[in-house]
Amino acid sequence: MRYIDKKLTIEKVKINDIVKKYGTPTYCYSYGQLKENINNFKKSFNSFSPLICFAIKSNTNVSLIREIKKLGLGADVVSIGELMMALKAGIDPTKIVFSGVGKTTAEISFAIDKKILLINAESKSEVIEIEKIARLKKKIINIGIRLNPNTDAKTLKQISTGKKENKFGVGEKTFFKLVDYAKFSKNINLKCLSVHIGSQILDYKPYQKMLNVVNRIIKKCNHKFEFIDLGGGMGISYEQNNKKFNYQKFNVIIKKFLKNHKSKIIFEPGRSIVGNIGYLISKVIYIKENENKNFIILDAAMNDLMRPALYGANHRTLPAFKKKKISKKIYEFVGPICESTDKFTVLKKFQKLEEKDIIVMCDVGAYGMSLSSNYNLRPKPAEILIKRSKINVIKKRQKLIDII
Repeated sequence: MRYIDKKLTIEKVKINDIVKKYGTPTYCYSYGQLKENINNFKKSFNSFSPLICFAIKSNTNVSLIREIKKLGLGADVVSIGELMMALKAGIDPTKIVFSGVGKTTAEISFAIDKKILLINAESKSEVIEIEKIARLKKKIINIGIRLNPNTDAKTLKQISTGKKENKFGVGEKTFFKLVDYAKFSKNINLKCLSVHIGSQILDYKPYQKMLNVVNRIIKKCNHKFEFIDLGGGMGISYEQNNKKFNYQKFNVIIKKFLKNHKSKIIFEPGRSIVGNIGYLISKVIYIKENENKNFIILDAAMNDLMRPALYGANHRTLPAFKKKKISKKIYEFVGPICESTDKFTVLKKFQKLEEKDIIVMCDVGAYGMSLSSNYNLRPKPAEILIKRSKINVIKKRQKLIDII
Protein backbone atom coordinates (compact mmCIF):
# COMPACT_ATOMS: atom_id res chain seq x y z
CA MET A 1 0.00 0.00 0.00
CA ARG A 2 1.31 3.44 -0.92
CA TYR A 3 0.32 6.95 -1.87
CA ILE A 4 0.11 7.81 -5.58
CA ASP A 5 -0.63 11.49 -6.27
CA LYS A 6 -1.58 11.85 -2.59
CA LYS A 7 -4.18 9.07 -2.93
CA LEU A 8 -3.79 5.93 -0.82
CA THR A 9 -3.66 2.87 -3.08
CA ILE A 10 -3.81 -0.90 -2.52
CA GLU A 11 -1.92 -2.56 -5.36
CA LYS A 12 -3.32 -0.54 -8.31
CA VAL A 13 -6.68 0.40 -6.80
CA LYS A 14 -7.34 3.75 -5.12
CA ILE A 15 -9.11 3.66 -1.75
CA ASN A 16 -11.53 6.38 -2.83
CA ASP A 17 -12.60 4.30 -5.85
CA ILE A 18 -13.37 1.39 -3.52
CA VAL A 19 -15.47 3.66 -1.30
CA LYS A 20 -17.45 5.06 -4.23
CA LYS A 21 -18.42 1.59 -5.41
CA TYR A 22 -18.66 -0.45 -2.20
CA GLY A 23 -19.19 2.04 0.63
CA THR A 24 -17.85 1.84 4.17
CA PRO A 25 -16.88 0.15 6.36
CA THR A 26 -15.20 -2.35 4.04
CA TYR A 27 -12.46 -4.93 4.48
CA CYS A 28 -9.90 -5.09 1.65
CA TYR A 29 -7.25 -7.75 1.12
CA SER A 30 -4.17 -7.60 -1.10
CA TYR A 31 -3.60 -10.80 -3.09
CA GLY A 32 -0.09 -9.70 -4.00
CA GLN A 33 0.86 -9.36 -0.33
CA LEU A 34 -0.74 -12.73 0.46
CA LYS A 35 1.30 -14.46 -2.24
CA GLU A 36 4.49 -12.73 -1.07
CA ASN A 37 3.86 -13.76 2.56
CA ILE A 38 3.34 -17.41 1.67
CA ASN A 39 6.37 -17.53 -0.63
CA ASN A 40 8.55 -15.88 2.04
CA PHE A 41 7.32 -18.33 4.69
CA LYS A 42 8.14 -21.29 2.45
CA LYS A 43 11.60 -19.91 1.61
CA SER A 44 12.38 -19.41 5.29
CA PHE A 45 12.15 -23.17 5.89
CA ASN A 46 12.82 -24.66 2.46
CA SER A 47 15.73 -26.75 3.77
CA PHE A 48 13.30 -29.14 5.50
CA SER A 49 10.01 -28.53 3.60
CA PRO A 50 7.46 -28.37 6.44
CA LEU A 51 3.74 -28.96 6.08
CA ILE A 52 2.21 -25.49 6.42
CA CYS A 53 -1.34 -25.56 7.76
CA PHE A 54 -3.02 -22.15 7.65
CA ALA A 55 -4.84 -21.32 10.90
CA ILE A 56 -8.41 -20.90 9.67
CA LYS A 57 -9.37 -19.07 12.88
CA SER A 58 -7.36 -16.04 11.77
CA ASN A 59 -9.46 -15.46 8.65
CA THR A 60 -12.46 -17.59 7.74
CA ASN A 61 -13.34 -16.13 4.32
CA VAL A 62 -13.76 -19.13 2.02
CA SER A 63 -12.60 -17.28 -1.10
CA LEU A 64 -9.41 -16.21 0.62
CA ILE A 65 -8.85 -19.75 1.92
CA ARG A 66 -9.24 -21.03 -1.67
CA GLU A 67 -6.41 -18.72 -2.75
CA ILE A 68 -4.30 -19.92 0.18
CA LYS A 69 -4.99 -23.51 -0.85
CA LYS A 70 -3.91 -22.77 -4.44
CA LEU A 71 -0.63 -21.46 -3.04
CA GLY A 72 0.02 -24.87 -1.47
CA LEU A 73 -1.09 -24.62 2.15
CA GLY A 74 -3.13 -27.01 4.27
CA ALA A 75 -5.31 -26.03 7.23
CA ASP A 76 -5.27 -25.95 11.01
CA VAL A 77 -8.84 -26.07 12.34
CA VAL A 78 -10.32 -25.87 15.84
CA SER A 79 -14.03 -26.57 15.25
CA ILE A 80 -16.32 -28.53 12.96
CA GLY A 81 -17.26 -25.24 11.29
CA GLU A 82 -13.64 -24.45 10.45
CA LEU A 83 -13.14 -28.02 9.22
CA MET A 84 -16.18 -27.70 6.96
CA MET A 85 -14.87 -24.36 5.68
CA ALA A 86 -11.45 -25.84 4.89
CA LEU A 87 -13.06 -28.71 3.00
CA LYS A 88 -15.40 -26.31 1.18
CA ALA A 89 -12.33 -24.34 0.07
CA GLY A 90 -10.95 -27.54 -1.45
CA ILE A 91 -8.11 -28.21 0.99
CA ASP A 92 -6.85 -31.79 0.86
CA PRO A 93 -8.02 -33.64 4.04
CA THR A 94 -4.54 -35.17 4.35
CA LYS A 95 -3.21 -31.63 4.91
CA ILE A 96 -5.67 -30.77 7.70
CA VAL A 97 -4.85 -30.84 11.42
CA PHE A 98 -7.66 -30.58 14.01
CA SER A 99 -6.57 -28.84 17.24
CA GLY A 100 -8.44 -27.35 20.21
CA VAL A 101 -9.21 -28.32 23.80
CA GLY A 102 -12.94 -29.05 23.58
CA LYS A 103 -13.74 -31.21 20.57
CA THR A 104 -17.19 -32.77 20.87
CA THR A 105 -18.08 -36.35 20.00
CA ALA A 106 -19.79 -35.11 16.83
CA GLU A 107 -16.73 -33.10 15.80
CA ILE A 108 -14.35 -36.01 16.36
CA SER A 109 -16.65 -38.37 14.46
CA PHE A 110 -16.90 -35.94 11.52
CA ALA A 111 -13.11 -35.48 11.40
CA ILE A 112 -12.59 -39.26 11.37
CA ASP A 113 -15.09 -39.69 8.55
CA LYS A 114 -13.32 -37.02 6.48
CA LYS A 115 -9.98 -38.83 6.90
CA ILE A 116 -7.98 -35.78 7.94
CA LEU A 117 -4.25 -36.04 8.67
CA LEU A 118 -4.32 -35.68 12.45
CA ILE A 119 -6.47 -34.98 15.47
CA ASN A 120 -4.31 -33.29 18.09
CA ALA A 121 -5.66 -34.42 21.46
CA GLU A 122 -5.28 -32.10 24.46
CA SER A 123 -6.33 -34.28 27.42
CA LYS A 124 -6.56 -37.87 28.63
CA SER A 125 -10.35 -37.71 28.31
CA GLU A 126 -10.09 -36.66 24.67
CA VAL A 127 -7.69 -39.49 23.81
CA ILE A 128 -10.12 -41.97 25.36
CA GLU A 129 -13.05 -40.39 23.48
CA ILE A 130 -11.18 -40.56 20.14
CA GLU A 131 -10.30 -44.21 20.80
CA LYS A 132 -13.92 -45.01 21.71
CA ILE A 133 -15.29 -43.45 18.51
CA ALA A 134 -12.59 -45.09 16.38
CA ARG A 135 -13.42 -48.48 17.90
CA LEU A 136 -17.12 -48.06 17.09
CA LYS A 137 -16.20 -47.15 13.53
CA LYS A 138 -13.69 -50.02 13.38
CA LYS A 139 -10.92 -47.66 12.31
CA ILE A 140 -7.36 -46.79 13.32
CA ILE A 141 -7.02 -43.04 13.77
CA ASN A 142 -3.86 -40.94 13.57
CA ILE A 143 -3.53 -38.61 16.53
CA GLY A 144 -1.14 -36.15 18.05
CA ILE A 145 -0.83 -35.25 21.71
CA ARG A 146 -0.36 -31.61 22.58
CA LEU A 147 2.33 -31.05 25.15
CA ASN A 148 2.20 -27.98 27.37
CA PRO A 149 5.93 -27.10 27.52
CA ASN A 150 5.47 -24.46 30.26
CA THR A 151 7.23 -21.90 28.08
CA ASP A 152 6.62 -18.17 28.36
CA ALA A 153 6.05 -16.81 24.84
CA LYS A 154 6.73 -13.22 25.99
CA THR A 155 3.45 -12.06 24.48
CA LEU A 156 0.12 -10.74 25.75
CA LYS A 157 -1.35 -12.73 28.63
CA GLN A 158 -4.61 -13.18 26.68
CA ILE A 159 -2.85 -14.97 23.81
CA SER A 160 -0.25 -16.98 25.73
CA THR A 161 -0.99 -20.71 25.38
CA GLY A 162 2.15 -22.58 26.45
CA LYS A 163 2.42 -21.96 30.21
CA LYS A 164 1.31 -24.48 32.81
CA GLU A 165 -1.55 -22.21 33.98
CA ASN A 166 -3.01 -22.15 30.45
CA LYS A 167 -5.79 -24.57 29.50
CA PHE A 168 -3.92 -25.94 26.48
CA GLY A 169 -2.15 -29.29 26.20
CA VAL A 170 -1.00 -31.69 28.91
CA GLY A 171 1.90 -31.62 31.35
CA GLU A 172 4.94 -33.90 31.09
CA LYS A 173 3.71 -36.65 33.43
CA THR A 174 0.37 -36.94 31.65
CA PHE A 175 2.12 -36.83 28.27
CA PHE A 176 4.30 -39.84 29.12
CA LYS A 177 1.26 -41.78 30.39
CA LEU A 178 -0.68 -41.03 27.19
CA VAL A 179 2.25 -42.13 25.01
CA ASP A 180 2.30 -45.47 26.89
CA TYR A 181 -1.48 -45.72 26.62
CA ALA A 182 -1.40 -45.18 22.86
CA LYS A 183 1.20 -47.92 22.38
CA PHE A 184 -1.29 -50.56 23.54
CA SER A 185 -4.33 -49.16 21.75
CA LYS A 186 -5.71 -50.97 18.72
CA ASN A 187 -7.57 -47.93 17.41
CA ILE A 188 -5.25 -44.95 17.77
CA ASN A 189 -1.90 -44.40 16.11
CA LEU A 190 0.25 -41.80 17.87
CA LYS A 191 2.00 -39.95 15.07
CA CYS A 192 2.56 -36.44 16.34
CA LEU A 193 3.89 -34.42 19.23
CA SER A 194 2.20 -31.02 19.14
CA VAL A 195 3.11 -27.74 20.87
CA HIS A 196 1.86 -24.17 20.56
CA ILE A 197 3.05 -21.47 22.95
CA GLY A 198 1.12 -18.38 21.92
CA SER A 199 0.38 -15.72 19.34
CA GLN A 200 1.99 -12.48 18.13
CA ILE A 201 5.46 -13.65 19.23
CA LEU A 202 8.25 -11.38 17.99
CA ASP A 203 11.25 -13.09 19.61
CA TYR A 204 12.54 -16.47 18.40
CA LYS A 205 14.06 -17.31 21.82
CA PRO A 206 10.83 -18.68 23.40
CA TYR A 207 10.69 -21.16 20.50
CA GLN A 208 14.25 -22.21 21.31
CA LYS A 209 13.24 -22.91 24.92
CA MET A 210 10.17 -24.78 23.66
CA LEU A 211 12.29 -26.97 21.35
CA ASN A 212 14.69 -27.74 24.20
CA VAL A 213 11.72 -29.08 26.19
CA VAL A 214 10.44 -31.06 23.19
CA ASN A 215 13.89 -32.54 22.58
CA ARG A 216 14.16 -33.69 26.20
CA ILE A 217 10.64 -35.15 26.19
CA ILE A 218 11.19 -37.15 22.98
CA LYS A 219 14.43 -38.65 24.30
CA LYS A 220 12.77 -39.59 27.57
CA CYS A 221 9.60 -41.17 26.17
CA ASN A 222 11.42 -43.25 23.54
CA HIS A 223 8.76 -42.91 20.83
CA LYS A 224 9.31 -42.10 17.17
CA PHE A 225 7.02 -39.27 16.10
CA GLU A 226 6.38 -38.98 12.38
CA PHE A 227 5.37 -35.34 12.87
CA ILE A 228 6.38 -32.55 15.22
CA ASP A 229 3.73 -29.81 15.15
CA LEU A 230 5.33 -26.56 16.28
CA GLY A 231 2.13 -24.56 16.02
CA GLY A 232 2.24 -20.96 14.86
CA GLY A 233 2.33 -17.64 16.66
CA MET A 234 5.05 -15.86 14.66
CA GLY A 235 4.18 -12.18 14.97
CA ILE A 236 4.03 -9.25 12.58
CA SER A 237 4.87 -5.57 12.95
CA TYR A 238 1.72 -3.57 13.70
CA GLU A 239 3.58 -0.33 14.26
CA GLN A 240 6.59 1.12 12.46
CA ASN A 241 8.77 0.80 15.57
CA ASN A 242 7.92 -2.88 16.15
CA LYS A 243 10.73 -5.34 15.59
CA LYS A 244 10.20 -8.17 13.10
CA PHE A 245 10.31 -11.88 13.83
CA ASN A 246 13.70 -13.41 12.94
CA TYR A 247 12.84 -16.34 10.67
CA GLN A 248 16.48 -16.98 9.85
CA LYS A 249 17.41 -17.71 13.47
CA PHE A 250 14.23 -19.75 13.97
CA ASN A 251 15.18 -21.84 10.93
CA VAL A 252 18.66 -22.45 12.38
CA ILE A 253 17.36 -23.80 15.71
CA ILE A 254 14.84 -26.08 13.97
CA LYS A 255 17.53 -27.50 11.67
CA LYS A 256 19.67 -28.18 14.74
CA PHE A 257 16.71 -29.93 16.38
CA LEU A 258 16.11 -32.06 13.27
CA LYS A 259 19.67 -33.43 13.34
CA ASN A 260 18.51 -35.60 16.24
CA HIS A 261 14.94 -36.24 15.10
CA LYS A 262 13.81 -37.49 11.70
CA SER A 263 10.32 -36.04 11.89
CA LYS A 264 8.36 -33.84 9.50
CA ILE A 265 7.66 -30.38 10.89
CA ILE A 266 4.14 -28.93 10.84
CA PHE A 267 3.49 -25.21 11.18
CA GLU A 268 0.12 -23.57 11.89
CA PRO A 269 0.64 -19.90 10.87
CA GLY A 270 -2.26 -17.49 10.65
CA ARG A 271 -1.29 -13.90 11.43
CA SER A 272 2.05 -14.18 9.58
CA ILE A 273 0.17 -15.26 6.44
CA VAL A 274 -2.78 -12.85 6.38
CA GLY A 275 -2.17 -10.17 9.03
CA ASN A 276 -0.65 -7.47 6.84
CA ILE A 277 -2.78 -8.18 3.76
CA GLY A 278 -5.93 -6.63 5.27
CA TYR A 279 -7.23 -3.06 5.53
CA LEU A 280 -10.41 -1.70 7.08
CA ILE A 281 -11.75 1.36 5.28
CA SER A 282 -13.96 3.67 7.32
CA LYS A 283 -15.64 7.05 7.02
CA VAL A 284 -15.56 9.91 9.53
CA ILE A 285 -19.16 10.47 10.63
CA TYR A 286 -18.62 13.25 13.14
CA ILE A 287 -15.80 15.20 14.72
CA LYS A 288 -16.63 15.84 18.35
CA GLU A 289 -14.54 18.28 20.39
CA ASN A 290 -15.36 18.22 24.10
CA GLU A 291 -13.79 20.27 26.85
CA ASN A 292 -11.53 17.43 27.99
CA LYS A 293 -11.21 15.17 24.96
CA ASN A 294 -11.63 15.20 21.19
CA PHE A 295 -13.16 12.38 19.18
CA ILE A 296 -13.13 11.23 15.58
CA ILE A 297 -16.33 9.16 15.30
CA LEU A 298 -16.10 6.53 12.55
CA ASP A 299 -18.70 4.34 10.89
CA ALA A 300 -16.56 1.28 11.72
CA ALA A 301 -16.90 -0.06 15.26
CA MET A 302 -15.62 -2.68 17.68
CA ASN A 303 -18.05 -5.19 16.18
CA ASP A 304 -16.10 -4.82 12.89
CA LEU A 305 -12.62 -4.85 14.46
CA MET A 306 -12.50 -6.27 17.98
CA ARG A 307 -8.73 -6.43 18.57
CA PRO A 308 -8.29 -2.91 20.03
CA ALA A 309 -11.14 -3.43 22.53
CA LEU A 310 -10.17 -7.03 23.32
CA TYR A 311 -6.38 -6.75 23.56
CA GLY A 312 -5.63 -3.03 23.53
CA ALA A 313 -4.15 -3.60 20.07
CA ASN A 314 -3.13 -0.63 17.97
CA HIS A 315 -3.40 -0.51 14.18
CA ARG A 316 -1.67 2.04 11.98
CA THR A 317 -4.27 4.50 10.78
CA LEU A 318 -3.84 6.48 7.56
CA PRO A 319 -5.89 9.07 5.65
CA ALA A 320 -7.13 7.99 2.20
CA PHE A 321 -6.09 11.37 0.81
CA LYS A 322 -2.93 13.06 2.01
CA LYS A 323 -3.13 16.73 2.95
CA LYS A 324 -0.46 19.09 4.26
CA LYS A 325 -2.44 20.49 7.18
CA ILE A 326 -1.67 18.73 10.48
CA SER A 327 -3.86 19.04 13.58
CA LYS A 328 -2.15 19.96 16.85
CA LYS A 329 -4.97 18.40 18.87
CA ILE A 330 -5.10 14.86 20.26
CA TYR A 331 -7.98 12.80 18.87
CA GLU A 332 -9.42 9.49 19.99
CA PHE A 333 -10.70 7.45 17.04
CA VAL A 334 -13.91 5.70 18.12
CA GLY A 335 -16.91 3.84 16.75
CA PRO A 336 -20.68 4.29 17.29
CA ILE A 337 -21.15 1.28 19.62
CA CYS A 338 -22.53 1.96 23.10
CA GLU A 339 -19.35 0.86 24.90
CA SER A 340 -16.50 3.03 26.13
CA THR A 341 -14.08 0.36 24.88
CA ASP A 342 -15.28 1.00 21.32
CA LYS A 343 -12.13 2.86 20.35
CA PHE A 344 -9.36 2.14 17.88
CA THR A 345 -6.49 4.49 18.58
CA VAL A 346 -5.40 7.85 19.99
CA LEU A 347 -3.40 10.06 17.64
CA LYS A 348 -1.55 13.33 17.97
CA LYS A 349 -0.27 15.39 15.04
CA PHE A 350 -2.50 13.48 12.64
CA GLN A 351 -3.61 15.03 9.39
CA LYS A 352 -6.49 17.47 9.97
CA LEU A 353 -9.66 15.58 9.17
CA GLU A 354 -13.11 16.71 8.15
CA GLU A 355 -16.44 14.93 8.41
CA LYS A 356 -16.96 12.41 5.58
CA ASP A 357 -13.19 11.97 5.12
CA ILE A 358 -11.98 8.41 4.65
CA ILE A 359 -9.39 6.70 6.85
CA VAL A 360 -7.79 3.25 6.63
CA MET A 361 -6.79 0.94 9.48
CA CYS A 362 -3.91 -1.32 8.46
CA ASP A 363 -2.86 -4.91 9.19
CA VAL A 364 -6.36 -6.21 9.97
CA GLY A 365 -6.23 -9.39 7.85
CA ALA A 366 -5.89 -11.66 10.89
CA TYR A 367 -8.49 -11.75 13.68
CA GLY A 368 -10.33 -8.84 12.08
CA MET A 369 -13.39 -10.11 10.27
CA SER A 370 -13.13 -13.52 11.97
CA LEU A 371 -13.75 -11.84 15.36
CA SER A 372 -16.52 -9.58 14.06
CA SER A 373 -20.10 -9.71 15.33
CA ASN A 374 -23.54 -8.15 14.92
CA TYR A 375 -23.36 -6.40 18.29
CA ASN A 376 -25.85 -3.49 18.45
CA LEU A 377 -27.49 -5.25 15.49
CA ARG A 378 -24.94 -3.80 13.09
CA PRO A 379 -24.54 -5.59 9.73
CA LYS A 380 -21.06 -6.91 8.98
CA PRO A 381 -18.88 -5.13 6.38
CA ALA A 382 -18.23 -6.25 2.82
CA GLU A 383 -14.95 -8.01 2.02
CA ILE A 384 -13.06 -7.51 -1.23
CA LEU A 385 -9.90 -9.05 -2.67
CA ILE A 386 -7.65 -6.90 -4.84
CA LYS A 387 -5.44 -8.45 -7.52
CA ARG A 388 -3.45 -5.63 -9.11
CA SER A 389 -6.21 -3.50 -10.71
CA LYS A 390 -8.99 -6.08 -10.34
CA ILE A 391 -11.51 -5.98 -7.47
CA ASN A 392 -13.35 -9.15 -6.44
CA VAL A 393 -16.18 -9.06 -3.90
CA ILE A 394 -15.49 -12.13 -1.77
CA LYS A 395 -18.28 -11.45 0.73
CA LYS A 396 -21.20 -9.10 0.28
CA ARG A 397 -22.07 -6.54 2.90
CA GLN A 398 -24.72 -7.81 5.28
CA LYS A 399 -28.12 -6.15 5.09
CA LEU A 400 -30.35 -5.47 8.05
CA ILE A 401 -32.84 -7.96 6.62
CA ASP A 402 -30.14 -10.65 7.07
CA ILE A 403 -29.99 -10.16 10.84
CA ILE A 404 -33.43 -8.90 11.87
